[in-house]
Amino acid sequence: MSNTLRFAVLFAIAIYFVILFFMLKQKKFTLKYTLLWLFSGVAMLLFALFPQLLGLIGRLTGVEVGSNGLFAILFFCMMMILMSITAIVSKMNDQIKRVTQHAALLEYRLRQLEAQREEGED
Repeated sequence: MSNTLRFAVLFAIAIYFVILFFMLKQKKFTLKYTLLWLFSGVAMLLFALFPQLLGLIGRLTGVEVGSNGLFAILFFCMMMILMSITAIVSKMNDQIKRVTQHAALLEYRLRQLEAQREEGED
């Protein structure tokens, strides 16, 4: 990797971390969910600082071309992030369903009480 390319990649990773921490500070992410993005950023930083790691991982896994190994690693990281987000959305969907049902029951009980009160006033 040329020094110019390495500098550009390190600069892009620095911007990535600044945006990530800014969004965390603005409470657009919770710390719990930011850990996945931090992990992927650290992995990118390691590969940018030590490009020979990619060759080592490629030799260990039998990948002949380093870019194919990098693609596979990035694909794996994105799949992990997508599965995590899917699990989070599913959990939130269940919570929303329970809250909606609870609110509907409370509204039903309120209407019953109002009806009883009106009957008592007549």
